[in-house]
Amino acid sequence: MNTEIKKNAELWTKAPFDQATQSEIRQLLDSNDEKELTERFYKKLAFGTGGMRGVMGAGINRINKYTLGKNTQGLSNYLIKTFPGKALKVVIAYDCRHNSKEFAKEVANVFSANGIKVYLFEDLRPTPELSYAVRFLGCDIGIVLTASHNPPEYNGYKVYFNDGAQIVPPQDGDIINEINAISFSDINFDANAELIGIIGKDVDNAFIRASVENGTFPSTKNRDNLKIVFTSLHGTSITIIPDALKAAGYNDVHIVEEQRIPNGDFPTVKSPNPEEPAALKMALDLADKINADIVIGTDPDSDRIGIAVRDTDHKMKLLNGNQTMVLMTDFLIKQWKAVGKLNGQQFVGSTIVSTPLVNDVAAGYGVETKVGLTGFKWIAKMIRDAEGKQEFIGGGEESFGYLVGDFVRDKDAVTAALLACEIASSAKNDGSSTYENLLQIYVDHKYYKEYLISVVKKGMSGAAEIKQMMSDLRNNPYTEIDGSKVKFVYDYQSSICKNMISGEETTLDIPKSNVLIYETQEGTRVAARPSGTEPKIKFYFSVKGDLDVKGNAEKVEKELDTKIQRIILELELKR
Repeated sequence: MNTEIKKNAELWTKAPFDQATQSEIRQLLDSNDEKELTERFYKKLAFGTGGMRGVMGAGINRINKYTLGKNTQGLSNYLIKTFPGKALKVVIAYDCRHNSKEFAKEVANVFSANGIKVYLFEDLRPTPELSYAVRFLGCDIGIVLTASHNPPEYNGYKVYFNDGAQIVPPQDGDIINEINAISFSDINFDANAELIGIIGKDVDNAFIRASVENGTFPSTKNRDNLKIVFTSLHGTSITIIPDALKAAGYNDVHIVEEQRIPNGDFPTVKSPNPEEPAALKMALDLADKINADIVIGTDPDSDRIGIAVRDTDHKMKLLNGNQTMVLMTDFLIKQWKAVGKLNGQQFVGSTIVSTPLVNDVAAGYGVETKVGLTGFKWIAKMIRDAEGKQEFIGGGEESFGYLVGDFVRDKDAVTAALLACEIASSAKNDGSSTYENLLQIYVDHKYYKEYLISVVKKGMSGAAEIKQMMSDLRNNPYTEIDGSKVKFVYDYQSSICKNMISGEETTLDIPKSNVLIYETQEGTRVAARPSGTEPKIKFYFSVKGDLDVKGNAEKVEKELDTKIQRIILELELKR
């Protein structure tokens, strides 16, 4: 066994770790479980694009009271140094996962032990409500205990700054430095109960009011005509979305009862991720049974949203994240235009791996699209940087996340659910449909088709494989993809865009990130990005073609699907 790994493990068999933790690690050492010890101790669990996320258990590469406590102690030290003399406040939420409630209490204890006022939600709540609560309660920081759509053995810790957005540079680096400067023995778990207050319905009601205000529009009529199927996939959205829909006037709502009750085992699905069609099977079956117009499903912490609507053959069709963000962006801008609010000082947000069609749609209305790195914290940073200069209409990313307005500063499935119903209801009242609206966008611009492959590579060996794959893509770049010459290679790690035909290089004015994008002369794009929160590397494909009339959509889509599969075979990629 690696000496450093064994040394790291033996430290966890002594104080300051409790007897249960010591016993857990001692058993692994006594049984000489090299594989498990390596996975737990070969590295420290670190922040990624979505905060800190990992498998639960004892060890430095696991989620437990000590790794969470160390982060919280470091964060407390950072706040005290950054805001000297201020009466500091933090709000904490948690999701349905195993140990989330207990972890939230441990985090609250550490903050209170450091003299920081804590607002702790009485029970599980959606992540977007936590983002909203940061500013609503005037807090300096927000924490949510969640692992989003990860498997049941995972949990996580997201940090939000005083604007309600996830931390970005330089705050993230400064906080990490504080965390690294302390040891586990420095964690103060001695709670000050007087500083911990419980919150609930008052914040819920305010959040619902704000969601309805931002996610619905006066032009929408006859909301009772829309038949909705909703599933929370055993997650937190059950606490808010049904009430928000009712408050907005949507009363014909049918909940998937088998998935209503929060459950960290997610017993009815393989993965509680609305990106996966299988996760919404029960909802789709119910929709067919009752002839519903729309299906809405959310992930466990209710920041991602999956939507299915009737296609031209009246069959339920699951929209992908790119299609959803295109429809929502188009509808929102139309609403702003209809009431005379567009004056050239507005913008929408997107990411480097999301569909370029959003940029085309916004440009058609004279609205700027700001494009940032993957992760909603970068869209939130756009909002903060533009405050007082430009207004934010909405923004999204391909991974089934959307944000309406700036009252929340993270992807928000609650308000997005209302917006999805507004789009569907308005289209139905006009004798059309959400899907018909999407096809019209393709006719007006081009038919864009996107596809995602996630290659899972677990553990230390997997991390090395992913690193080598990215190195190969950089050092041996493709010169041609599906018969079209590669024109541009965007390397966001080196911040260089290289024109492969002319040899010209330009600087990418965007924070560095381990992302590589190939773009061909005909506009095909292939992006490679290691996940910041999961043991996988993601490959994003985007192709496009002309659609002259909506009736030819199926033919064009098949051609684009075939093109994507050719590219996958050509590049020798597989899940």
